Amino acid sequence: MEGLGFVAGAGRIELRRGRREVKKCSSVRMVASVDSLAVASVSQGKADTQQYVMNTYGRYDITIAEGKGCLLYDDTGKEYLDFVSGIATCALGHASPILNNAVVEQMSKLHHVSNLFYIPQQGELAKILVENSVADKVFFCNSGAEANEAAIKLLRKYASEKHGNENGVILTAKQSFHGRTLATVTATGQTKYQKHFSPMVPGFDYVEYNNIDSLQAAFEKYGNKIIGIILEACQGEGGVVPGEKEFFMAVREFCDSIDALLVMDEVQVGVGRTGKLWGFENLGVVPDAFTLAKGLGGGVPIGALLCTEKANVFGPGEHASTFGGNALSCAAGIAVMQTVTDPDFLQNVQERGDQIRDRLEKLKEQHPELVADIRGWGLISGVEFKPDSGFTSVDVIKESTANGLLLVPAGPSVVRFLPPLIVSEEEVTMAMNKFEEVVGSLLDQE
Repeated sequence: MEGLGFVAGAGRIELRRGRREVKKCSSVRMVASVDSLAVASVSQGKADTQQYVMNTYGRYDITIAEGKGCLLYDDTGKEYLDFVSGIATCALGHASPILNNAVVEQMSKLHHVSNLFYIPQQGELAKILVENSVADKVFFCNSGAEANEAAIKLLRKYASEKHGNENGVILTAKQSFHGRTLATVTATGQTKYQKHFSPMVPGFDYVEYNNIDSLQAAFEKYGNKIIGIILEACQGEGGVVPGEKEFFMAVREFCDSIDALLVMDEVQVGVGRTGKLWGFENLGVVPDAFTLAKGLGGGVPIGALLCTEKANVFGPGEHASTFGGNALSCAAGIAVMQTVTDPDFLQNVQERGDQIRDRLEKLKEQHPELVADIRGWGLISGVEFKPDSGFTSVDVIKESTANGLLLVPAGPSVVRFLPPLIVSEEEVTMAMNKFEEVVGSLLDQE
């Protein structure tokens, strides 16, 4: 930022054309040339991203400039229906007055202090979460991966303290996704995410999702060495695959038989995404712990590990987070939770999800040669295209983006629909009309 200088005490650091100069100054102030205060052009922002940001994302060639509700606008003014919502994150949509008011009000008072002190907003959010779930205690962090890291440590602490098991095994599912830290990418049952990062963290093995025989085989192999099982209620990144009640009831029974803990990863489907407040409510099981992030803050970074009193084994100093549970993120979480716990709100999630899948089922009837399956709960839906359809999920998404509808893949053949939870009947109709146009266009191109 040419011409911008920050003055601090006796020294001023000025940044001018790549040179840094320190000059004496007696006060604290900021000086800037006119050109440094000009808003950087969008094209320059894109160039700066490409030059200075690590290349860890395969980005679409779109720069989003503004959003309102379920709509986004790029730097050219083009309008998009957002059925990605930050990948199941912007639960209340964009520029939500509810979220905006909560965050702005909190920011004007206090946004962060250390967890060495009591933070009223943290206690309030924890109370809301506990009173609306099976949990008794909450630990706050900043993301889903961090919440799952906390869960992994919780499993190991429980096994060590209760059973003296220091070399236990945690079971997760193949095609799962639990994060990108070293431990959570190990827990993730997809080798494509683990490539180049060996050795993986020891103490993990995998079972086939929704496969009781695979689960039984793992228990016969490890027995009492199993200290816990971490599962998604619905596999999102794995292709939008909802859990089956019989499988999860078997998991709960196996865990109880050896006093292992069941942890549900609710990062993508928790906080109302499935039409119920928690994804595991669709499965008829009660977990010992579950993890949250994404929708909990509506786009403000926050994560959480919730557990029952039985699993409440952490003591002071055994786990922590600098930013976790600060006043700002918890104010956002309170605003979101107060909204989604309204029964009428969840009713809309269920109805709009049914509306999406009804239209997708009709598309499948019209094109049985293309569509293999329709899956989902609430406002997480997936349409799987057959291998011989002639196009991939990325092909579909590129075409839908050009048609003003933002979607996200879940593997090479599945397209995911993840609109904000506030989406209206009219907006779903518009989105599905656009999607049918996209499929028709792709067929015409063959």
